[in-house]
Amino acid sequence: MRGLSRILIFLLLVIASAAAAQPLPADAQQTCTVTPAQFNGWFASGSVSLNGFVNPANSIAFSPSNNCAFYQWSHQMFLWLTSPSPSRYGPGAHVFDSPVFYDISVEANNQRHLIPHVPNFVHNLALRAAQPGPHGLPVIMDKKGKMFEFVPAPSGKPLVLNKGGQKVEAARATVANGKLVLSDQAGKPIETPRPIMRPELARAGVLQQIVVNKRPIFLDPNGNVIDVETGQAGGSPVLMAQNGSLVYYVSMVNDVWAYFLTGTKTGGITPAPTQFPTNQTQLNQIVSFAQSKGKTFPDPNALTVELKTAWVEASSLPNNAAGYVTMNAIIPTFNKSNPKLWTPGVPKNAKLALVGMHVVGSATNHPEMIWSTFEHFGNAPNAQYQYVNTASQTKTVPLTTAGSWLFCKNGSAGPFNASHMNAATPPNITAETGFNISPSDTIRWKAFGGAYDVTPNQQDASTAASNTEVISINNSVIGKLASGDLRANYYMSASTWTLSGASPTGPYNAGNGNEIGTSQAANTSMETYQQGSNQLWSSGVNCFNCHGPTNTVTISHMWTPTQPLGK
Repeated sequence: MRGLSRILIFLLLVIASAAAAQPLPADAQQTCTVTPAQFNGWFASGSVSLNGFVNPANSIAFSPSNNCAFYQWSHQMFLWLTSPSPSRYGPGAHVFDSPVFYDISVEANNQRHLIPHVPNFVHNLALRAAQPGPHGLPVIMDKKGKMFEFVPAPSGKPLVLNKGGQKVEAARATVANGKLVLSDQAGKPIETPRPIMRPELARAGVLQQIVVNKRPIFLDPNGNVIDVETGQAGGSPVLMAQNGSLVYYVSMVNDVWAYFLTGTKTGGITPAPTQFPTNQTQLNQIVSFAQSKGKTFPDPNALTVELKTAWVEASSLPNNAAGYVTMNAIIPTFNKSNPKLWTPGVPKNAKLALVGMHVVGSATNHPEMIWSTFEHFGNAPNAQYQYVNTASQTKTVPLTTAGSWLFCKNGSAGPFNASHMNAATPPNITAETGFNISPSDTIRWKAFGGAYDVTPNQQDASTAASNTEVISINNSVIGKLASGDLRANYYMSASTWTLSGASPTGPYNAGNGNEIGTSQAANTSMETYQQGSNQLWSSGVNCFNCHGPTNTVTISHMWTPTQPLGK
């Protein structure tokens, strides 16, 4: 009881600094924990210290016997990444800021470059890019919560195929008897209109977007109109906090990842690997290649690590973002005089506060990588969820939006997770139909990465049991951090991987599918509008919906477009 009381007190302190965020249940069964000895061993000093440096998880020695080992790996990696950068790493406020990591640029034609963190380096952040699917295309959700990839509308006339297979312009769109009707320039309905797309995309069920009289329409390969969620039409939604700050993003990779890619693409590592490294032999090849270039790794056993991070302006938060991990960066600005269309201004330097982080890395026998995500406690309220308490009772926690949230109004009744604007025509921000450019109300469906009515992995009998594991590891880690440690204001909302590191085949459900752990993972600051619903196991996305269906290096969207170091 003393331990539970300490956790509860600690969480209440966290909540006070996190702007009235909801607490994690302190009475959850302790089904996944870190022992005091283990936790002390994570710290380089050998004992817990305030904001102290935590070593990365040893991904070479990773030997999981259950889900908890993956959750422990995830937490240790997050604590490492947000630790103060030690002198042996070089300059940088945090590990992710240090020369151990490289920013990934995004340029014209999706060309990407590795940007080293040199002394006095300043990150250059951008708005959310369209989340690509398995074919590198943007994604949307229909009103049933199913995700689709789509081919954006081409410039020029909105053309479709008619019943005879001829191209015809869709000049008008009307609704008759509850169905959308496309008409040609003469006003004649187009019979059985079908999209024009490459055969391989049609076979994969990709949609085609057309715009008729400024109305975005999505057609499946058979010509059926897909009814998408409000605020999904642009396919590249922009997120704004309730305080008016836009959300900015940057991706990073560690030194092992950077030299692994460079050696693979330049012939420095032969034969060219097809999967991310998972064992000592593969790591040795990367270390040797890096040494030939005059580079040594301070922590090579971390293996390959990549990050995607989400940030808001610190000046928009109470007490200038006290309780947040912060960094300085250059961000875009906009002319906001038109509530329907913001045009770019002069970029500025700003202090930013971390609101979300995806932590992704390879480990022994897991070339598909472990996909974990962390959020600030103050981001958004949870939808209704269940967990198991210490009396073995299944408890239900209802949705409440009461309180001060970064991405949801106090007491909001919805609609939730409907984008109000998009960046589908960069560099402008455009309001979605029916909205001005403004904040939307966000909640976290599938609070801890499990659909409400289907167990997400093979080790837990219910989603409530799975949720309990995630709650338990968060309570265990947060309860052991030193009072006042900034990292206690963040928690792991999900972590997913596949059985035996195989190529992903879909979320686990009654023995079907091999994506496990929290196999409906999402982050409110990054997958805000792709979460689907709370009930249906097929609704919403898991990391592997977009990063798959492979366990090769192309599982990372950064792999193909990123150029080797020096290019």
